[in-house]
Amino acid sequence: MEDFHIADAGLAGLGQERIAWAGEHMPVLAGLAREHAGAMKELNLSLCLHVTTETANLVLALRAAGASVRLCASNPLSTQDDVAAALAVNHGIPVFAIHGEDRDTYYEHIRKCLGAGPHITMDDGGDLTSYIHKEAPDMAKGALGGTEETTTGVIRFRAMEREGVLLYPIIAVNDSLTKFLFDNRYGTGQSTIDGILRLTNILLAGKTFAVAGYGWCGKGIAQRAKGAGARVLVCEADPVRALEACMDGFEAVSVAEAISRADIMVTATGDKHVIDEEHLAKARDGIILANSGHFDVEINIPALVKMASGEDEARPGVRRFKLRDGRRIYLLTDGRLVNLSGAEGHPAEVMDMSFANQFLAAKYLKDNHGKLEKRVYTLPREIDERIARAKLAHMGMGLEELRPEQVKYLSNWREGT
Repeated sequence: MEDFHIADAGLAGLGQERIAWAGEHMPVLAGLAREHAGAMKELNLSLCLHVTTETANLVLALRAAGASVRLCASNPLSTQDDVAAALAVNHGIPVFAIHGEDRDTYYEHIRKCLGAGPHITMDDGGDLTSYIHKEAPDMAKGALGGTEETTTGVIRFRAMEREGVLLYPIIAVNDSLTKFLFDNRYGTGQSTIDGILRLTNILLAGKTFAVAGYGWCGKGIAQRAKGAGARVLVCEADPVRALEACMDGFEAVSVAEAISRADIMVTATGDKHVIDEEHLAKARDGIILANSGHFDVEINIPALVKMASGEDEARPGVRRFKLRDGRRIYLLTDGRLVNLSGAEGHPAEVMDMSFANQFLAAKYLKDNHGKLEKRVYTLPREIDERIARAKLAHMGMGLEELRPEQVKYLSNWREGT
């Protein structure tokens, strides 16, 4: 039997064209693949990531380095079926991903992605590694380690480390500077707005736009909404981040106030029921709700369904809930990642850096696994600087080099006024 499960093999041609386009905008990753050709020979990698054109380029880079790679989706609505087809049909990659797959299929795909057992796991949200820990702990015996792409997943793995149940070391790729400063902020900011606009075709200028969460993803969303002419409200439980939002020119308010005033509200916290039943009861008529956090738990959808007297599809990907008092609430893509379920996800230019980190994290695990404990690690700063230098060079940008006397001054405490 063919070792893949995809929606339509006939989409492979289109997928290949789109993968090639993304690849043209990912020069850092391509350079690493050339530099480390064969360096991951005989390694089995299982990847649970969003099946996009950018991910396809990571898969091909890892295979160029000699690794055997299997891939499944990290979200039921983020798979691009043409990309899955191209990887399976044109490149012989075992891919298990179908856009819109149900929960049972999702976890069956995770099981198949693990194969006989990976040496390295790559996660976006932690579901693959969590599955090993819950359902197949014997697989951990052969694992050198794993990597994690998102804030949500890193939170899960740090909790596992605290509880002493982590079975192998994890590299928190999300905590690399060349990941979160660019992917989370600029990538999430642009792609979230892109998803909302594709789904609704609304004008942002003049709208009141609320963002729940002011981490790097929330900052990016707020900045892009402001740039489009929206008046932006920020909801934050952390007083320092709330103060930062105020200093950045936004209005810090509670979720209850935001939902009563906003035309559009986006969650980006990584937490559960950020918009709960008590908030939905105060929602402004016609509000559009979207989620940019990894899991579909930030908006209490069961509560919304219970409150509604009826619902229909206002547009593809837009559910209209009619409440008993006549108000309407619009929910985008069933509360799943709006930037990937409503658009194409992050632009290739920022994923170039994120996946360069993923590539080098896999190599780091291979080279250092005997020295690593069952903990969550961050890649050395030198790797961030290497990726940043390469990106600057490809952008045609310059970089100042410190003279010897300047280096000496910065390391010497004796000189003063």
